[in-house]
Amino acid sequence: MRGEPPRHDTTFDDSLRPASFDDFIGQKTVLRNLRIYIRAARERGEPLDHVLFTGMPGLGKTTLARIIAHEMKARLHVTSGPILKRPGDLAGMLTKLETGDVLFIDEIHRVLADVEEYLYTAMEQFFISIAVDSGPHGRTINLPLKRYTLVGATTREGLLSKPFHDRFKIREKLEFYPADDLVAILERSARLLGVALEPDAARMVAERARGTPRIANNHLRRVRDVAQVRGATSITAGLAEEGLAMLGVDGMGLEEMDRKILRLLCRHQEPVGLKTIAAAVGEQEDTIEEIYEPYLLQRGLLLRTPRGRKAAPKAFEHLGGPPAKAPGVLF
Repeated sequence: MRGEPPRHDTTFDDSLRPASFDDFIGQKTVLRNLRIYIRAARERGEPLDHVLFTGMPGLGKTTLARIIAHEMKARLHVTSGPILKRPGDLAGMLTKLETGDVLFIDEIHRVLADVEEYLYTAMEQFFISIAVDSGPHGRTINLPLKRYTLVGATTREGLLSKPFHDRFKIREKLEFYPADDLVAILERSARLLGVALEPDAARMVAERARGTPRIANNHLRRVRDVAQVRGATSITAGLAEEGLAMLGVDGMGLEEMDRKILRLLCRHQEPVGLKTIAAAVGEQEDTIEEIYEPYLLQRGLLLRTPRGRKAAPKAFEHLGGPPAKAPGVLF
C-alpha cells in the first residue's frame, strides 16, 4: 500500500459506483422488478414509466437512477428538490429533454408546492404551460415535451402529496443492507482500489456500517488510511478496529451523535420531544429524524411514542448503565 498515488474523493466515489445491474449488490427485489420493467419498456420501444425511490441516504437511490439511464441507453439529467425554487427553474430543464431521457430529482419531497403542481401535466400529458402575458387577462401557451422518465428520490415518502405520489407508476423502497451484502460490497470496493482487505476486517466494517453502503465505503477509506500510514500490506481486523475507533464508531455502529441522543433519553424517565432533543444535542430536528432515528429504531435502542422518544432497555445495556425506573414506568 506504500507508494500508491493519492486518490481524490471524487475518483474514489466514482470508481466504486456500480455502472450496471450486474455490478449492483443487494436490494434483490428492487433489482428484479426494475429489470422486468426496463426490459418490457425497451421491447415496446417506449420510455420507462416514472419511478420513485424511497429510502434512507446512502442506500443507492442515485446509483439506481444512473443505472436506469444506462440500461435504457438514455441521457441522465440530475437536479434536486431544494434547487427548484420556481416553475421557471424546471421549465428550462424539461424543454431540453429528448425522447427517452431520464430526469433525476433528488430530495423530491422538498420540491415546493407550485413547482410540484407544474410537474403534474409534465408527467402525465407531457406538456407545460407558459405565461406569455401578465395581468388578469394574461394568456398561456402549452408547450409540448418529449416523452421522458422522471426518477424521484426521497427519504420521506409521506411528505409527497397524493396527486404527485400517484403519478409515479413505479415505486420502490430501498431497505437497509444485511451485513453479508455489505461484506460483498466492501470486497468489491477493495478490489477496485487495489487494497487487500482481510475477511475479519471486512466483516467488522460491514457490521458497523449502519446497513448503508455509502457508510461502509467511507469507513473503508479511513481504515485504508490507517493501514497505509502503519505500512501494512493489508487491512487487518486490528487496523479496522483502530480506524473505526478514530471515527468514534462503536461495536454497534453508533457514532458520537447517536450516543448523545441515547444518553439524553436515558437520563429522562418520561418521553422527550424532538425539539428538546435537537436543542440538547445541537443538531437539526430533520437530521435527527432522517439520519439518526431510523438506525436507532432498527437496532431496538429507541422507542417512539405519541408523547416523544424514549430509550429502550437495550440502550441502557449498550451504554453500560441500568434503566432508571420511575414509579409505574416499565421498560
